[in-house]
Amino acid sequence: MEPRTKASLLWGLVGALTFLVLLQAYQLATQQFAALGVVVAVTAAVGVGTALAAQTLRPWFQARLN
Repeated sequence: MEPRTKASLLWGLVGALTFLVLLQAYQLATQQFAALGVVVAVTAAVGVGTALAAQTLRPWFQARLN
C-alpha cells in the first residue's frame, strides 16, 4: 500500500472516531440517543468523506506549506 493511501485511510479513521466521540458527548449531555443504524451510516459517511478529502486535498496543502 502506498504511504499516501495509508495516510488517507488513517485520516478517515481519525475522522470517524472523532465523530463517535462527539456523538457520545452529545448523547450524554442531552440524554437523546440515535438509532444504531443511523450512527453506523453517518460514521461510515464521515470516515469515507474524511479519507477522500485527505486524499484530494493533500497536494493542495503540500503546495501551500512548502
